[in-house]
Amino acid sequence: MNIVFMGTPAFAVPSLEMLISEGYSIVAVVTQPDRPQGRKKVLTPTPVKEAALRHGIPVLQPQRLRNPEAVAELAEYKPDMIVTAAYGQILPKSVLDMPSLGCLNVHGSLLPAYRGGAPIQRSIINGESVTGITLMYMAEGLDTGDMIARTEVPIEDDDTAGTMFEKLSQAGAELLRSELPRLVKGKVDAEPQDETQATYAPNLTRDDERIDWTRTSREIYNQIRGLVPYSGGFTLWNGDVFKVWAAAKPDSAQTPSNDAQPGSVLELHEKGIVVKTGDGTLTLLTVQPSGKKAMDAAQFVRGTSLTVGTVLS
Repeated sequence: MNIVFMGTPAFAVPSLEMLISEGYSIVAVVTQPDRPQGRKKVLTPTPVKEAALRHGIPVLQPQRLRNPEAVAELAEYKPDMIVTAAYGQILPKSVLDMPSLGCLNVHGSLLPAYRGGAPIQRSIINGESVTGITLMYMAEGLDTGDMIARTEVPIEDDDTAGTMFEKLSQAGAELLRSELPRLVKGKVDAEPQDETQATYAPNLTRDDERIDWTRTSREIYNQIRGLVPYSGGFTLWNGDVFKVWAAAKPDSAQTPSNDAQPGSVLELHEKGIVVKTGDGTLTLLTVQPSGKKAMDAAQFVRGTSLTVGTVLS
């Protein structure tokens, strides 16, 4: 049986490595084109490409999988099954119809909740206590295909998008490992999704990173950890971007400490920067002033010109 694997970020690598270790025939890997990374804009391969090349697997990197040339090149590998995990492009019908055993997707949420490109980050930002992996058949809609199996994964209070990506990538590989033997035999009873329960998780924008200090401490805390380690949240200090990479978990019940404006700096000490929120306070632990590297509160407080009473906007 010929399998074509499609994926791009590190999230997809455990699923690819599992297929290889279990002896499945991976005839090709499809991933996004190399992109410039870092301040020096060095052209960098995707994690999935790096994994494929380590195993000597041919790699395809079409700019658009919908292009007839890309579809024709993929067809040359005669896939019996296509397995995807965070590939980053919607598969056209010509590709969905190509493999006789269908196209499977390892999706990072408990569908039909959190369809779309940022299910892990948005589940944390929205304060969910549990998420998971759904193994599904792919359809022409956005994550609308029938569900083969699901597995739940708790979201702990100190989890970030980074830690949940790791947990879910491993959970996805294990779910795929357990279900694939019966899938290749055609012994599947997939369940249609309940469209009335569908929610969406679109890719994050700059506005999703902006901290609104009038929100509750818990909401801001969830926002920050849902953005780490990829972008972090940000506010403005003297008109410049002031990033927040970590905050202390707020108390379950808060009461406003005074009548200060939300965003006001109330305390500066080595344990953190205490900022007024809509319902109390939030202590910032790791910050990054404009033009500098991220630093912990102790380092920042020793050399800062930030003062108590400053309002972060």
